Amino acid sequence: MTQQYWVGEFFVDLSRNQITVNQEVKTLAPKALSVLTVLAQQQGQVISQDAILDAVWQDTIVSPNTLQRCIAQLRKALGDDGKEQHFIKTHAKQGYSLECDVRWQTQSPSAAPAQYTEDTQPESSHTPAPAQIRSRSQFGFALFAAAFFIVGLAASVLFEPSSSEQLTISEFRPLTATDNREVAGVYSPDGEYIVFHRFSTELCRNSIWAKRIDTQQEFRLTNNLDINGQHQFSPDGKTLAFVQTSTCVQPVTQKLCYHLMTLEFDKALQTPQTPTRVLECKNSQIREPQWLDSEHIALLQKTDERWKLLRYSMTDNTSAPLYEISDGDIISYDYSRKDGLLAVVRLGEGEHYYLDMLRPDGELVSSHRIHYPNTIARFRPIYPNFSPYENQLAFSTGRQLYTLTYQGQVSPVTLPVDEPMGSPVFHPDGNRMLVIKGQYDSDILTMPFGNDDSLQTSQATILERSTKEESNAIFQPEGDLLAFNSARSGQMQIWLSDGQVPRQLSNFPMDTFLYETHWSADGSELLTNADKALVKFALDGTAHAIPLAHPVEQLFYWDSRAQTALAQLKINGVLTFAELNLTNSAIRVLNDREVTWALKTADGSLVYTDHMDRFWRSGPVEDELIEPLLDQGSERRFTAYGNTLYGINENAQLWSYDLHSGNFKILTTVANDIVRISAVNDQQILLIKQLTSRKEVVELLLAE
Repeated sequence: MTQQYWVGEFFVDLSRNQITVNQEVKTLAPKALSVLTVLAQQQGQVISQDAILDAVWQDTIVSPNTLQRCIAQLRKALGDDGKEQHFIKTHAKQGYSLECDVRWQTQSPSAAPAQYTEDTQPESSHTPAPAQIRSRSQFGFALFAAAFFIVGLAASVLFEPSSSEQLTISEFRPLTATDNREVAGVYSPDGEYIVFHRFSTELCRNSIWAKRIDTQQEFRLTNNLDINGQHQFSPDGKTLAFVQTSTCVQPVTQKLCYHLMTLEFDKALQTPQTPTRVLECKNSQIREPQWLDSEHIALLQKTDERWKLLRYSMTDNTSAPLYEISDGDIISYDYSRKDGLLAVVRLGEGEHYYLDMLRPDGELVSSHRIHYPNTIARFRPIYPNFSPYENQLAFSTGRQLYTLTYQGQVSPVTLPVDEPMGSPVFHPDGNRMLVIKGQYDSDILTMPFGNDDSLQTSQATILERSTKEESNAIFQPEGDLLAFNSARSGQMQIWLSDGQVPRQLSNFPMDTFLYETHWSADGSELLTNADKALVKFALDGTAHAIPLAHPVEQLFYWDSRAQTALAQLKINGVLTFAELNLTNSAIRVLNDREVTWALKTADGSLVYTDHMDRFWRSGPVEDELIEPLLDQGSERRFTAYGNTLYGINENAQLWSYDLHSGNFKILTTVANDIVRISAVNDQQILLIKQLTSRKEVVELLLAE
């Protein structure tokens, strides 16, 4: 189909999603221009709404309101309105027609459009002269040559982005604004609803809700609170698919089981439903299901410490590998039914991120390294989604939104707000998108020991409080300072407190992710994991980055005297529990278990938990399972003082265990809003108290 044509004096360029007149360029949503093209192809004829919907939104159910919005956008771009209707005319109960001259452009797409004047002549339609008539064989050869040329040209310009296409945000509007945490927002295929998760006071459990955008009416879709993952609509909009997590009754290789679930959307709008279990995984993790068509779902599965992309058949209840890599790991993916493409982000050679474009059958179309700007840390993973602009995806790093071309080029987009936002999901019209906005609010709580070493729960007090997140609090060895992470300045930073006035120590740039921080043995320095890279701080704020070849997924422990650290590294895409030499960057792999937390006690014993929350103690020949601590592990981690371990189990019981005597004690039961044990000394225990976890679904409108 011709990519350029004239509508009256307006030059339409489909390859750039633009309309140009008098040197003024207007960018429109691709669907709106597709509507204009359908009308232009049958200029002057009345085309029914159903015919336009079928032509533009093939295999997708949308409402007439969607078409009406596109017509309104086109009229605005053409300087028309619903009253005058000089260009697009509405025929009541019949459809629409384009009431102006249309000329199809034959010049090269790269050529600049000439302005239309009365002297410009339409393309000739006269009968070819005899010299222009070729034989069938000559025509066939010419057709073959042309096809060969086109294939060669396509190979050189495939996915070439248009430099004029830019993602620009005009305004934003909240769609949900309750005291609950609301995440995972997606549009229904007809664009009339958003579907999202609403969490309860139990931080990990949620129900699935829908909201009709035009009336703001909300519908609870599921009748139980569960651990539901990201959901996706089937192409016809009738079914939601998502992964649900639950505790395994008899776990084999993992503590949790993963189920692929479906939910009938129309029924759930009438009354909350119980989702249907389609697939159960007890020996591997699955996540991110996406419908490829009405019968097949793509999803990520973790096997042998790597993620691979599967194609699951709903009819046969079978799965087959769609895409997997042997050196590296898949980070995320998205699928565009319109383009028939999968976009896969993977960690590859040199611990760099790559963007692979695939066909739905797994055929690799292109592969490019993603070139991060200086504003994105080297090891920062990204989760892009397809955008309405040709050959571009979009992703967020928090408060900054970016576009990503199929060639791996990254460009920033200006956001109208200064709060963290998740990666965008675009409306079927392409003129707006959903993001998740909001942040956590947690405080540092201290609980003192009594004379008999019992905890004085009634004397628990807030040690550090702001309206932002406070976490990772640790006592200074042989000193009175407290180091902790805080977002009170607007960006997560390292802070120090002497019990009187806290002060900011670090000055990380916007959207830096801070993870674990540890004191040196003499209390003169701090080592922190910032964006999966290690940075050492002196108490005057002087920072020193430690060069590393691999991302640090978790920094467990720092032995400042030996200048070594226990860490979870990602080496060639595989999580590796290792001891890292901070002087020469040498790596010593400790074992092949999937370690979730680790530390060394005063006598040098290495203690760690695995992915099933079992405690292990490193031994000279083989590691020893600490049996008294079975069922005592949880996501709240553990810490140590001297040779005694302290932790919180899944029943919210705070316990202690002496490695030398084997004495195990339940000290107290903490509130459910205590999400982590942070540190302990001879006087008190530091806990992290979750106050709110407010997130909301926000709609961003794209500038025309």
